[in-house]
Order: sequence, then structure tokens, then C-alpha cells
Amino acid sequence: MTSAPMNVSDQEHKLSVSHFILMGFPSIPQRQLLYFGLFFVTYTLTLTGNAAITCAVRADRGLHTPMYILLRNFSLLEIRYVTSTVPNMLANFLSTSKFITFVSCFTRFYFFFYFGYDEGFFLCFMAFDRYLAICRPLHYPRIMTQQLGTGLVVFGWSCGFILFLTPFILISQLPYCGPNIINHFVCDPVPLMMLSCVEDTTTQSIYSAFNAFFMIGTLLFILCSYALVILAVVRMPTAAGKCKAFSTCASHLAVVTLFYGSILMMYVGPETGHTVKMQKIITLFYSVITPLCNPLIYSLRNKEMKDALRKIFRTEQGVHKI
Repeated sequence: MTSAPMNVSDQEHKLSVSHFILMGFPSIPQRQLLYFGLFFVTYTLTLTGNAAITCAVRADRGLHTPMYILLRNFSLLEIRYVTSTVPNMLANFLSTSKFITFVSCFTRFYFFFYFGYDEGFFLCFMAFDRYLAICRPLHYPRIMTQQLGTGLVVFGWSCGFILFLTPFILISQLPYCGPNIINHFVCDPVPLMMLSCVEDTTTQSIYSAFNAFFMIGTLLFILCSYALVILAVVRMPTAAGKCKAFSTCASHLAVVTLFYGSILMMYVGPETGHTVKMQKIITLFYSVITPLCNPLIYSLRNKEMKDALRKIFRTEQGVHKI
């Protein structure tokens, strides 16, 4: 007696992968150890720098203003952003199997993009805050109240969580029958969709549309805000006022350039045309290098932040002496 033919769904169930292999940066073991040391130091410095900004804003009552509260939350976000990818990358440098479960891969993928979306929102809020402070200084206290600041923080932390659910669910529901090798150091959606058994153009289009709408929309809002700020600064009568305003805006714009310059190259289209090596370099830049640079940019170009950090450092020295 011949057995009944297996239907398509049964085949997919039997062939569906339970784990992926993250190739990372293939090289000889000695170089893997070198990479581990380099990125471990980078990760530690990133955590230290952003934690220092967070502590400085919390400890110094003079920094309890909307601008610095947003900056504190942005630094907390950076800590979570790098933690969603770098620890797993470090573990892979010391591993020979490069193994990651299906659930773990998609969980890290979701939180990586969730925090990435939130970064865009917080950069928008910081641009809006600077616009109000410089272009509408008399109305600033009435508009940027504590309630509005709290609302922006809550919105910033929750909106990315909700917004990315749709593309995440669509990509995670694609059939993955093998191969299961991801030539990347993160569970990135483009190589994941390339591993799917079927070419789902609808999912690719929705994913691309979400990214394009979010990135271009937030970037235009930021650029328009700072264009108005620059026009207002140019009209300022005093050189001291111009210098302070330009210094603050230059810091923000530097962070915006670092973040958006790399992700626009990577994610606006479903097929970017970059080589695998270039995709890794671009992803490495905005997921590891940019969070390291942000605390340096904000602290070195901001007098109030430098003063607050010096106070914390002196306090720590006094405690150790005692």
C-alpha cells in the first residue's frame, strides 16, 4: 500500500529551520580574538559614555529641563540599542558553531529595529525642543511643559514598539526551509527574507514602505526644524547667542548625520545592491560606532554637560579618598 502524498504544509513543517548560523566576520581564530577585544572595548566605552550622561542629567538639578531629559532618555536608548546586538556578536567571536535559535534571532531582530525606530523619534523630539527654545523662546515655557515632555518620552519609547510589529510579524511568518546560514553578524531582515522558501514581494514592499516612510518622514521633520533654527540664529543680534545656539544645533546635527546617513543607505529599498561586506560595514557603523560617538559629541560640545560630568567625577574621587 502506497502512502498518501505529503501536502505542502506538511513539507514546510518538516523542513522548517529551528535555528540559524550567523556567519559574522569569518576569519582565522587569532583574528576572531582580535575582533572580540576591539568590539568589547568599544561596547564598554559606549555603555560608560551613555551611562555617564544619564547619571549626570539625573544628579544635576540644573539639567532637569526638557532638552536634557530627552538627552537622558536618548542615552538610555543607545545603551539598549547596542545591547540588542553587540553581546551576541561578541559571543559569536568566541564560538565555533555561530548557532542562534529561530526565536532568539527574531527577538533580537525585533528589538534592534524597535530601538532604531525609537532613536528616530527621539531625534525628532530633540529637534522640536530646539526649535521651540530658539525660534519661540517666549512661548517655550508654556508649550514645553513637564506634561508634554513626559508625553514625548512615553510616546518615544512606545511608538517604535508598536510601529514595527507589522513588518516583523510578516517577515517572521515567512516559510524558512533552509539553507539557514545568514552571512551577517545580526539577524537583519534583508538576508532573512533571502532565506525564505518563497519570494514574498508583498512583505518586501511593506517592509520597504515602512522604512522609507519612517526614515524619510522623521529626517524631513528634523531638517525642517533645524532649517528654521538656523534662520533664527542668523537673525540673533549678539555673537554670544549665535555661538551657543550653533554649538547645540551642531551637536544634534552631527548625531543626525551619523545615524541617518548610514541607515538610509541600508534600508530604504528591499534590495540595496550593496555587497555583503559593505552591508556588514554599514550596519556596524550605525549599530556600534554611532552609539559610541554620540556621548562624545554631546558632552564635548556642551558646557553644561561637561560641568555636570566634572561634578560627578569629583564626587567619585572624594568618595574613594574617604
